[in-house]
Amino acid sequence: MSRIIGKTLQPGDEIVTTWLDHYANVSSWQALEENGVLVKQARFDPETFKLDLDHLASLLSSKTKLVAVGLASNAIGTINPIAKIAALAHNVGALLYVDAVHYAPHGPIDVQALGCDMLVCSVYKFFGPHVGLLWGKKAVLESLPVYQVSAAPKTVPQKFETGMPNYEGLAGATAAINYLASVGQEFGSRFADELSQYQDRRRHLKQAMHAISLFERNLFTNLMEQLQTIPKITIFGITDPKEFEHRCPTVAFTVNGYTPIEVAKILGEQNIFVWDGNFYAQGVTEQLGLEAAGGLVRAGLAHYNTQEDVNRFITALKAL
Repeated sequence: MSRIIGKTLQPGDEIVTTWLDHYANVSSWQALEENGVLVKQARFDPETFKLDLDHLASLLSSKTKLVAVGLASNAIGTINPIAKIAALAHNVGALLYVDAVHYAPHGPIDVQALGCDMLVCSVYKFFGPHVGLLWGKKAVLESLPVYQVSAAPKTVPQKFETGMPNYEGLAGATAAINYLASVGQEFGSRFADELSQYQDRRRHLKQAMHAISLFERNLFTNLMEQLQTIPKITIFGITDPKEFEHRCPTVAFTVNGYTPIEVAKILGEQNIFVWDGNFYAQGVTEQLGLEAAGGLVRAGLAHYNTQEDVNRFITALKAL
């Protein structure tokens, strides 16, 4: 998409992204600088771990053509206020492009409420294969030039297909969506009344993501309570349970006396999977001053995790 959108830009045009983002949503836009496009980055507050909206607003001007931002930080879990960012972007005539990859498995996504112009994610994040997913306002998608063979359809959405569709990927994506719908049918009935405006599979998907969000938040609250009792651990991210609506169940931390990779290896030997480093969100570790020290340890919950998983994780950390 960066190459397609880049074809519509002129030297001197500007793009604004953030230091919170996965660099797939930064470097791809920075590659356009060779064509004279200027890419700016909005910082986040290292105390609140939230995006600095005042700084973002200060970067916007009549030259801004696109604001590219993540729905949630894949490093520290912060959920960005997309509707507010959309208003700021649209106020200067810019489009809003949202990377929802990290957020997608954790809660419902309503593009109308977000107010974005385009939203992308990958199906592998919600338990399917590696298939790219793009939603966009019809008028925006119709206006974009695409790479295609001359015989291909010129209408949306078919014009974005470069050849034979990825049928095996589509089958896997359909299976993942049907699985989530089944979760909604089995565990999301409590949300049926408030989601009655939706029908059939769409309603079941909405029920699933509401149920998943509630389940994960309760489990994550317990995880965070226990993590904060371990003196040698420093958490980088929102820790106040009253603020958990502004974050995903993803926690990043360091352990005093250990490098992140050492922690990951020790836990891995106990069949506890965590990640270490910058997670391709190097703007986060750079702004926090942690990049040279190996970054962070990252652990995340999903709807299939249990209290037993959390307790085993905490026990392993306390043993360090």
